[in-house]
Amino acid sequence: MIKRIFLGLLLVLVALAAALAVNTWRQPSRQVAVAPAPPLRLDVQAAAERLAGAIRLRTVSALDDPAANGAEFEKLHAYLAQQFPKVHATLQREVVGRHALLYTWAGSDPAAAPVALMAHQDMVPIAPGTEKAWSVDPFAGVIRDGFIWGRGTMDDKGNLMAQLEAVESLLAEGFRPRQTVYFVFGDDEEVSGLRGAQPIAELLKSRGVKLAWVLDEGLLVLDGVLPGLTKPAALIGLAEKGYATFFLSLDAAPGHSSMPPRHSAIGQMSAALARLEATPMPGGIRGIAADMFGTLAPEMSPFNRVMLSNLWLTGPLVQSQLEKSPSSNAMLRTTTALTIVRAGNKDNVLPGRAEAAVNFRVLPGDTIDGVEAHLKKALGNEAIQVKRYPGNSEPSPVSPTDSAGYRAIERTVREVFPDAAVAPGLMTAATDSRHMTLVSDAVYRFSPIRVKGEDLGRFHGTDERLSVAGYGDMIRFYQQLLRGTAQPQ
Repeated sequence: MIKRIFLGLLLVLVALAAALAVNTWRQPSRQVAVAPAPPLRLDVQAAAERLAGAIRLRTVSALDDPAANGAEFEKLHAYLAQQFPKVHATLQREVVGRHALLYTWAGSDPAAAPVALMAHQDMVPIAPGTEKAWSVDPFAGVIRDGFIWGRGTMDDKGNLMAQLEAVESLLAEGFRPRQTVYFVFGDDEEVSGLRGAQPIAELLKSRGVKLAWVLDEGLLVLDGVLPGLTKPAALIGLAEKGYATFFLSLDAAPGHSSMPPRHSAIGQMSAALARLEATPMPGGIRGIAADMFGTLAPEMSPFNRVMLSNLWLTGPLVQSQLEKSPSSNAMLRTTTALTIVRAGNKDNVLPGRAEAAVNFRVLPGDTIDGVEAHLKKALGNEAIQVKRYPGNSEPSPVSPTDSAGYRAIERTVREVFPDAAVAPGLMTAATDSRHMTLVSDAVYRFSPIRVKGEDLGRFHGTDERLSVAGYGDMIRFYQQLLRGTAQPQ
């Protein structure tokens, strides 16, 4: 009897192993086979110097002061006109709001659906107290050791200048797109996009413009970042998570610290926040995350390929591993972040009020209403008042992968980064692109920047920099993508 049971179990394991192997190896590569893009016919060092010049202009945006650094934005506009004369002689240029820019490159076929490329002029400030940690002055626009250094090189003047470099060079070749191309350069992306990108989207909508596709900054070419993948992964963002902040407050009787109550305002708020943090919203490998891993699975090492190709069996184990990393966990669920706690102003006085703020990044498929319901239940204290931040926004719609826009971006990535595996992805941060859903159903988020793991902290961090060679790849990417607008879709 024991022998029969053992043989039965062995047969089951053999059958299961065979099923896993067959299911794994019948999943072919989904990578598009294309010829490499032609070499870049441009003086990359001179282009790098032009980008460095733009970095010297401190176009830092402010949420509460629309006029902040206005002179710097105006200097940037003058600088762009000086450095890209063909662009400014050929394209129509409009200033929207205070300093947002809209360029229109008229196509040869008025019936062809237009497209849009996006970037933003503004950048974040240097975190107070970290100035001396930089290897260079962050606003000096220094080129050293093969890198362009400074705030805004990666986020996002690199994209903006690379697009203009591409257009300037194509105009010198006598190129004209068949599709009209709009260039949307907001001036307040880092603080909302409500003064720049949103009014431009509303302006285009008022003119009856419907865009075939849109490309904004976003996910990157990740080199050596994803475990189990020996080649770089170029992720094209199909959507971005929503933004939901809630302000919490709890009132209690103030008093002397020598006679504390059993449950103080601070204690009650702290306990509620601990319960909330210990109760994350449900997650899973579904939607965009499933599409991403399904696309990357055939490019993985054998073990990871088996695991990702058989999520029907391995899903719980794979998910538990992904949840250990903050970056991969953020792809699986609506995340919860405790960001502000305030209470008390003297060491021997019991405060009468405790306040906190919680920020959620909302996964497509979830809603802000659902997040608020989860929040109140997890806090477990009806005495805590909950107030929504007025600037909250729902997750963006999920753009299709079977559109002309996705195919054009995917093909161009493979032409410029032939060693990379291209896959759909989810943008966990917010960009100006969310405003463009007013005028397009196909909005994508990708920055043609090759980065290693140690480079990710440079975004909004110390020693932001962009390699000169990498900047050349960015220009080449936009050249090639724009060349595609001359082809029938």
